[in-house]
Amino acid sequence: MNRLVVALALTFVAALARAEDATRPGEVTTPYPTLIHLAVEWHIEGDDNLNGVVSVRFRPIGDEKWREGLTLRRVPAGKSRGTNPIFEWKNKHSGSLFDLKPGTEYEIALKLNDPDGGSAERTVRARTRPVPRVAKDAPTKKATPETLPAALAAAQPGDILLLGPGAYGEVAVAKDGAAEKPLVLRAEPGATFTRISLRDREHVFVEGATVNGSIDLLGAESCVVRRCTVTVKGKSFGIGATRRPGAKNCYIADNVVTGSTPWTSEAMGASGKNEGEGIQITGPGNVICYNRVSAFRDCISTMEDRGTGEQVCIDIYNNDITVGADDAIEADFCMHNCRIVRNRITSSFVGLSSQPGLGGPTYFIRNVMYGLTYAPFKLHRYSQGDVCLHNTVVKVGDGMCCFAGQPFDFAFFRNNLCIGGPPGAQRWGGYGGGAGAAARMVSPGPHCSFDFDALGTHKTPFQGQFGPQRFASLDELHKGPHETHAIQVDMSVFDGVEFPDPPVPERKPPDLRPRPGSAVVDKGVRLPNINDAFLGPAPDIGAYEAGQPLPHYGPRPEGAE
Repeated sequence: MNRLVVALALTFVAALARAEDATRPGEVTTPYPTLIHLAVEWHIEGDDNLNGVVSVRFRPIGDEKWREGLTLRRVPAGKSRGTNPIFEWKNKHSGSLFDLKPGTEYEIALKLNDPDGGSAERTVRARTRPVPRVAKDAPTKKATPETLPAALAAAQPGDILLLGPGAYGEVAVAKDGAAEKPLVLRAEPGATFTRISLRDREHVFVEGATVNGSIDLLGAESCVVRRCTVTVKGKSFGIGATRRPGAKNCYIADNVVTGSTPWTSEAMGASGKNEGEGIQITGPGNVICYNRVSAFRDCISTMEDRGTGEQVCIDIYNNDITVGADDAIEADFCMHNCRIVRNRITSSFVGLSSQPGLGGPTYFIRNVMYGLTYAPFKLHRYSQGDVCLHNTVVKVGDGMCCFAGQPFDFAFFRNNLCIGGPPGAQRWGGYGGGAGAAARMVSPGPHCSFDFDALGTHKTPFQGQFGPQRFASLDELHKGPHETHAIQVDMSVFDGVEFPDPPVPERKPPDLRPRPGSAVVDKGVRLPNINDAFLGPAPDIGAYEAGQPLPHYGPRPEGAE
């Protein structure tokens, strides 16, 4: 009898263990829509063996044809390590839809398949935000430095305050606009400011201002900073919300933000002689696009540790960035569905930082990095959930590299083009950028995946490592477990591009589109909703498709959206 009881108990325990491999589907949410992206989060329980998969289809409401999206990323419950405070995230599938139409409602069909049980289907709707606009018939009221205080006191939602030439000093807006009726401060040429505060404001737009200081968005919601020229001296920031709770659903576009950090070896790195943050923000749903940012410690950055607000669904795209003496884009402590897409980065220490990603996914897609001195990917502090697709890297030292001593995990790399070369005559900022390997990914975790990347060197041997795997030839690399479909390349994939050695002085951004017929053409893997517009039998590897025009980086012409 006792043996029977024990056997039944063991059977029951085994059944429970197996049941935890099955998925128990929970709620589906679509948090913080932005102008061109939508996030999808499907919370679950179970699936301990991580083999559940969620496929995605989507279409605008009213369309008959469905489009395929990227499979949602599987994000097991976890918590950060060594941060202050410790951040936790839940068990889920999570991901984004990319490059959608602003102000459009979409139908999203999800299909969860788990071989262990719990498969399910869900259909949800979500609407992208419209491009922030000012009504053409909005009443316009002129103001000067002397009359602005009274004009602000009398202003109503929907008003445009046209600010004439003059020195306005510090301006703190104390009134809100309303949805579809923003309160607009529109500066004419010659109107200058030392600081503009939109703290705790809603639906206030600042357009065309020349600011020798900062524009403060702490506590702001649905505010806009557009076509401003911001110059920063010292350790301050240009545009931002630099502590919790940050800002929410704000739009920072077509600005020129310039700091005072030089492009020298002494300025490089975390301990270098650098200062200032260009655009620095925390909080959900914020969009930072088409800005030109240069000469800062960090050019565009999110917040870290105790300064971290709800860093989800933040978009950073089509920005033109030069001289990030520490990080060009510091997407640290992003929690999920932050999208860093189509940025051009030149003459910077680190290209893309995720130190750490908090579960993810954090997407880095079609970014171009030229003339870096340390690393293109800084996935440090046990980063989790970084997705790197179609990026192009040309730099001294190692090409595709992450020098993290701590393991990073759940990273996913596809269709990236990375070329390293001679390390240069010195250690930049006291750091080495590597000896010139094609790839040096020191500590990827067991759930990382690298494949279909183009790896190469310039005047250095083709060699490198992925964790314990070391290679000195393409054949050795193909033995796996990573990059079994990688290709070997060199600078001939480009048309007359000079290798950036030495990286100092500052270099101009070159045209890094692949040369037609070069080794990367038609060698990529299809990624739905990422490279649907490829021209040949398969996508090209790298940030660009041969034969297609360059994206627009930095401020757009007046009237463009």
